[in-house]
Amino acid sequence: MSTVQIRDVRKSFGAYAVLHGIDIDIADGEFVILVGPSGCGKSTLLRMVAGLESITSGTVSIDGRVVNGLEPKDRDIAMVFQNYALYPQMTVAQNMGFALELAGAKREEIKSKVDKAAGILGLEPLLQRKPAQLSGGQRQRVAMGRAIVRDPKVFLFDEPLSNLDAKLRVKMRAEIKALHQRLKTTIIYVTHDQIEAMTMADKIVVMQGGHIEQIGSPLDLYDNPRNVFVAGFLGSPAMNFLEGVVTGGDMPTLQLEGVGRIPVSMAPSRADGEPVMVGIRPEDIRLGDPDGIAAQVLVVEPTGSETHLVVQLGSQEITCVLRERMMLVPGETVRLSLRSENIHFFDRTSQLRLEKA
Repeated sequence: MSTVQIRDVRKSFGAYAVLHGIDIDIADGEFVILVGPSGCGKSTLLRMVAGLESITSGTVSIDGRVVNGLEPKDRDIAMVFQNYALYPQMTVAQNMGFALELAGAKREEIKSKVDKAAGILGLEPLLQRKPAQLSGGQRQRVAMGRAIVRDPKVFLFDEPLSNLDAKLRVKMRAEIKALHQRLKTTIIYVTHDQIEAMTMADKIVVMQGGHIEQIGSPLDLYDNPRNVFVAGFLGSPAMNFLEGVVTGGDMPTLQLEGVGRIPVSMAPSRADGEPVMVGIRPEDIRLGDPDGIAAQVLVVEPTGSETHLVVQLGSQEITCVLRERMMLVPGETVRLSLRSENIHFFDRTSQLRLEKA
């Protein structure tokens, strides 16, 4: 078993509090991603699990054993850093086996484990090269191989793909996910990139300002965000937010400021007649309905498989994602319709989700 429990963990640097009572349960073999904007505390939390940062209060347990007072080498974890942290004077094979050598492992055991990890990661032709002779993606695989040979209970990844170009990031995302499916080892992974979180994780922990905003599976968080922050953070392009008033009853309607009244399939009953914040994902907006809402095209962004539109709707700008290739130009008027069953409602004051009746 390789479970991790984080209980009421807090971190302060002097009078400045960075983490405010973090609670997370990570199951054996689970791929958990900590995601949030820069400065939210996710990397600090990972370093506390690794033993590289002291814990002000609370506990971190691995397999039921509290590890607060243990040195990193005694926690049975392996960490993959953003900058790879390879020894430039060593070959790939020497870098991968160095930790085992320090631990006093026999040469035959080291070679066997290095060869096995190299086979998993496709590094066999590179074992005698130095890091300077490798590409960024190859260096990242070496860093991962160095972690694999230790056969740890928990892998920790600290923004490992941030130094790679966009195409290589996509490739490495697939490689890391395939590696997890093959090894079935517990992984805690930190990123600020919500696409990485959505595509790789079994469970996402969304953080902001040293607090946890929501924990859940990628699709659960995407479909049922707890608040405006989570709704706006997950999804690319981001969710659109409009202000309006809901009128309930047998045929609920939504009055959007500067737009008009539109019917909705379901509405939150406790918001009847009260101002609400409305969230609409770009892919839930359709074009071409003759009875739809009039909007003016501001920006057209063809991506190949999709077309992204920025339009003026009333007094606000919103983004639409269309699967169709449409020949539109800025200044043109289009008619929009909303998938009302997918509209999200939030309280304007608390910014918490309002459940539909």
